Amino acid sequence: MKVILIDDEKAMHLIMKRMLAKTSVKVEIAGSFTETETAFFYLMNHDVDLVFLDISMPRETGLELAERLREVGREIKIVFLTSHKEYALPAFDVYAFDYIVKPVVLERLQKTLQRAFAELRKEHLRQGEWAAPLNETRFNCLGVIDIQSTQGIRAKWKSSKSAELFGYLLMHKGRLISRARLIEELFGDMPQKNAEVYLNTTVYQLRKVLDPFGLRENLHSDSNHYALSLSEVSVDLLSFEEGCRKMTVVDETNLEEAIELEQLYAGDLFGDHAFAWAWNEIERLSLLYTSFTQRLCMALLNKGETNAAIRLLMKLVSRNELDEQSFMLLMKAYALQENKEVLTRQYRQYEDTLHREIGIKPSREVADLYFSLLSELDK
Repeated sequence: MKVILIDDEKAMHLIMKRMLAKTSVKVEIAGSFTETETAFFYLMNHDVDLVFLDISMPRETGLELAERLREVGREIKIVFLTSHKEYALPAFDVYAFDYIVKPVVLERLQKTLQRAFAELRKEHLRQGEWAAPLNETRFNCLGVIDIQSTQGIRAKWKSSKSAELFGYLLMHKGRLISRARLIEELFGDMPQKNAEVYLNTTVYQLRKVLDPFGLRENLHSDSNHYALSLSEVSVDLLSFEEGCRKMTVVDETNLEEAIELEQLYAGDLFGDHAFAWAWNEIERLSLLYTSFTQRLCMALLNKGETNAAIRLLMKLVSRNELDEQSFMLLMKAYALQENKEVLTRQYRQYEDTLHREIGIKPSREVADLYFSLLSELDK
């Protein structure tokens, strides 16, 4: 389903893209606009299924844009986003499809998308354009352990071990894993006989989880090995790794694609599930994310998108307060804003954290950069 975003706050674009990526409905973001005139021109020349439109826009409100679209015969579905409930009635005067009050909640957004998807499918069926129902399945393991389909089906784990087995096999990306290794890694604290019984039960439970998605046979097993086939599914982990591999350079030519890739990393591998067997992979992916996001932030700073860079850098710093590269980029960003007060406060906080956590001072490189930036701001 093709959608566009119209909001004068770029931060809202990032928030919406992140949330849309988490829903079970497959969404293609065809465009993002910060003002209505460019958006109007785009909508007059392109077909999209759904528009997320902020009401409080400069020069022309979202309601006025919707009225213009209706006047020229564009019957596109419009979902208004606003912080003000009092706009609800005027919104429906211009035939709004839906009306969501900020801050947007994922469950509320999910319902809107599912309803839009269902209506579009009915329309296409009436027009003879819908050849077959779309039913893509996603395996998600960044920040969560989840299975979702575009038709709204979501995994119902039979036990914590069935989710763990899914995560373990998913992490090995279709490779055959021996039965002995699975018992050692997942059931190593049990007597051998009990572990074998539990493994059999857990495999059965995982097949039951996969069954509603039509993926029961994706769990391969023989007397000695197991594997999870990733054919016919999309996997957030694989998409993120492939994106990072291809995007060795981040610049103006691929900035939007890079922003979307960063949003795909919804959290560390398996989220709050701290599986001991996954620690090395969690760390590897975390470092990959940090390195990629730092390159993205440098590209944003070079383009003058300082606020967007700062939001991402604050996210990196919150993940690792002691990371020098992230902190140095953050100092450069505040210097570009000529915000001496925040720059100084952040440096003092970094200094205190280093002393408190590991009893050292900032490195020479960090200190030199700080005093150099201060000197430039004092000129």
